[in-house]
Amino acid sequence: MKTKTLQRAAALLLLLLLAPAAAPARDYPLVFTDSAGVETRLDERPRRVVSLSPAVTEMLFRIGAADAVAGITYHDTSWPQAAGKEVVGGFVSPDIERIEALAPDLVFHSALNREALSPLRGHTTLVNLSARTVAEGFEEIELLGRIFGREQEAAAVVAEQRRLLELTARKTALIPAEQRLRVMRIMGRERLMAPGDDSFQNEYIRAAGAIAPHWGRDGAVVPVSAQEWLAFDPQVVYGCGGDRALLSILHSEPWNGVEAVKEGRIYFFPCELTCRVSTHAGYFTAWLAATVYEDLFAGPGNTVLPAGVIRRRPLSVELPYVERAELVESDVFDFRNKTLVVTFSEPMEVLSTLDGPRSGVTAAANHYFPPPAWGLGHRLGVEGLRRETLAALGLDPASTAVLFTGADMDDAAVVTESFREMEVTVVVTAGVTGNAMRMGYDEGAFYEPERRGPGTVNIIVMTNMRLTGRAMARAVVTATEAKSAALQDLDIRSSYSGAANGATGTGTDNVMVVEGRGPLVDAAGGHTKMGELIARAVRRGVMRAVEAGNGLRADRPVFRRLRERGIEFHGLCSVFGGGDRRLCAEAERLLLDPFYAGFVESMLAVSDGVERGLVADSGSVGDWADAVAARIAGRPVRAEAVDVPGVPPVLSRAVGAIFSGLAAREADKASGRPAAGPAGPGP
Repeated sequence: MKTKTLQRAAALLLLLLLAPAAAPARDYPLVFTDSAGVETRLDERPRRVVSLSPAVTEMLFRIGAADAVAGITYHDTSWPQAAGKEVVGGFVSPDIERIEALAPDLVFHSALNREALSPLRGHTTLVNLSARTVAEGFEEIELLGRIFGREQEAAAVVAEQRRLLELTARKTALIPAEQRLRVMRIMGRERLMAPGDDSFQNEYIRAAGAIAPHWGRDGAVVPVSAQEWLAFDPQVVYGCGGDRALLSILHSEPWNGVEAVKEGRIYFFPCELTCRVSTHAGYFTAWLAATVYEDLFAGPGNTVLPAGVIRRRPLSVELPYVERAELVESDVFDFRNKTLVVTFSEPMEVLSTLDGPRSGVTAAANHYFPPPAWGLGHRLGVEGLRRETLAALGLDPASTAVLFTGADMDDAAVVTESFREMEVTVVVTAGVTGNAMRMGYDEGAFYEPERRGPGTVNIIVMTNMRLTGRAMARAVVTATEAKSAALQDLDIRSSYSGAANGATGTGTDNVMVVEGRGPLVDAAGGHTKMGELIARAVRRGVMRAVEAGNGLRADRPVFRRLRERGIEFHGLCSVFGGGDRRLCAEAERLLLDPFYAGFVESMLAVSDGVERGLVADSGSVGDWADAVAARIAGRPVRAEAVDVPGVPPVLSRAVGAIFSGLAAREADKASGRPAAGPAGPGP
């Protein structure tokens, strides 16, 4: 133990010596011009910053400057680095008082919230970073690297995105001009809109090798008429998030007359990729190109890079029969894949929900293949994907048990639990924002004879005991139950029926249990110590992996928990606040207060109970809502009850309480009527 401690101390010292030094003092004063043309001079490195731009927040987190970030918007909470950061509201109407309370020496913002920050001018340094092109986005990343002494990290981020852009250009160069497709980004809720001609979003389309529309109008968002839509006749359209509301329009006349709608080529991507210029420009462009030109990107004969291992990084998995564990990066069908490989010192039996029982296994692997390769994975099927992947990694298919996932291996959690001499180690990857579902409630739309595809979101269980076949089978059940418990503890919602249902898993989860070596163990159920250790390790591992991969923690803002139920705050503003921006901003501010956020969060739990039939009579919800509305208004107020499509009645009543109380309070202010009781924030 002493030798191991000295080795770790020496390694830590070496890391400190080799770590990139912070920017030297001679880099200051630093003078630069922001996106608004304002020249800014910084005499020293900022130590407390507030970022009101999701794109800038992403850049700061990716280059390793999270320690300097004191405040963010609730739109930025999907990053694990956001944990513990003060949420100061949304990016359109941030809470100025909360920003001032953080005493920042620098506030990053965009053109969208410039006017809202007027009270801060002259009190703190305001920097507008609003990249309009991919090149400007890269310049902003490099600028932030200089400001925070993270030049090397910033250069690495930019280099990787440029590599992906160049790779996409090489692949799409194979497409003849007459075969390039017309592609359009759709935007809006009640009417069809699109990015203007000068938007970076059209730059993404062109970089993906496609033809972008030309409307003759610039701007972030421009309206599109039916005549313009039919004239362009897009062959592929895509949007994000709330743009799904346009589907009812697109499937009606005359909008359904274009090729994209006729052929069903309508896609939706994560909004953090489509709607900003930040640290994933190359990644998204490659994904978009692979979606538009699936035949090209899914064709094994269309590769431009040799398949093989790029680099290896050792991982710590301390079990007697583990020879080594490593994270292997490889190029497979042109795109960077990552595989966590555990090599055993002797052959093992393995039970896998993807492969079934296996014997003579000398390596267990969990393989991440990125979105641009998903089309190829679906076409090859499990066997083809296994063959091509293991060939690139130099692993023998006959002695390698492998799982496949769309969750990045960089976000994998390795967790160990022990009792006396018994020890369990699990490796978990988890992505739960795309296909989470509640078993027994959500539809299973995949019919096996029609299509085969790899599984995702994986758990590998290893122990220093030798599990019998019965114990291995029971361990699969134990691990699955623990996974579902973790998702329930985090209130992970179904991707298909999130307003009503929490998720029990995703539709593609897999578990692999390794036989192990040591004293024989014949049981792994919940009443056994082995079962307890497996369950504890899996639960911790799932929660850690979900946070790393999706930024989901139990204490996430109520705005995000509503969105996970398919309920957008600004959509609620339109219904309950009549689109009054000032009233919406006040409601946003109130929900930053733990008292009112706690009220809505409690109603989320009550709503689930009502949906499950566990609450026989929800009549008291109205009384509670009226009490909260009265607290806000400072006088008796009845909480408005509105039937909102997609919003459970209990949640509608909770949101109605917030807006009813605010509307009454604002009306009293306008009429000069004094408040008769407590109002505003909770205790």
